[in-house]
Amino acid sequence: MERYRVSKGSGFELAEWDPGATDGFDGGKAEARAELAKLNRRLEALQEQLYANGRHRLLVVLQGMDTSGKGGTIRRVFEGVDPTGVKVAPFKKPTEAELAHDFLWRVHPHVPADGEMVIFDRSHYEDVLIVRVHELVPAKRWKARYRHIRDFEKMLVDEGTTILKFFLHISEDEQRERLQARLDDPEKHWKFRIADLDERKRWDDYMAAFEDAISETARPHAPWFVVPADHKWYRDLVVCKAIIATLDGLDLDYPPSPDDLTDIAID
Repeated sequence: MERYRVSKGSGFELAEWDPGATDGFDGGKAEARAELAKLNRRLEALQEQLYANGRHRLLVVLQGMDTSGKGGTIRRVFEGVDPTGVKVAPFKKPTEAELAHDFLWRVHPHVPADGEMVIFDRSHYEDVLIVRVHELVPAKRWKARYRHIRDFEKMLVDEGTTILKFFLHISEDEQRERLQARLDDPEKHWKFRIADLDERKRWDDYMAAFEDAISETARPHAPWFVVPADHKWYRDLVVCKAIIATLDGLDLDYPPSPDDLTDIAID
């Protein structure tokens, strides 16, 4: 998964990344789903160790254009994990109370505690993405937020949080097909909004915003993964493997019992 990792933003250009790539995997969708099922079991075991160990925290950030599959990634990659130690924090349109505070005010309460894994469905990056594209605040203000985000993430890391950020990278053509599929299926109409078409017209603006966000905030301690997402099955494999590799690197184990269990027998 190292080929998708961006640890420093210098020279990063999103155009160089193929959203339709399936590098290193030729087995197709069926084989990918079978492998993902095995990976799910491994992730389930590692997450249990993370929770039992209580010494580490993992923050997973998912960003991407509409239809890129943030919800689908959460459903498929984290299937089977214990909800006791895993939380999903969706960041939608800010409330009036949230808008009355600094942009990180609504984010900080959702970061993981010891032993927890938290998935951000969208995140603090909305404040340098949609806010920028729609010119909701002056450019000077959102540009300063890159530094605020870097400092915020560095503080989290210094306090014991491991951060993984995933940009689910789809092509404009693939988004068209997924939006059309929602329109064609009455059971998916609830996912479709006319406003989605307005956002689609701003595609180039969003790509520029994502490129700058990644470039400005990719650091070794808080890397981005630019995940090819035109193929859902490959997207899920990349995200799952990256998370497993990270958890394996934490050298997790189960803690000993607080009691002396020598010679204990159950009658």
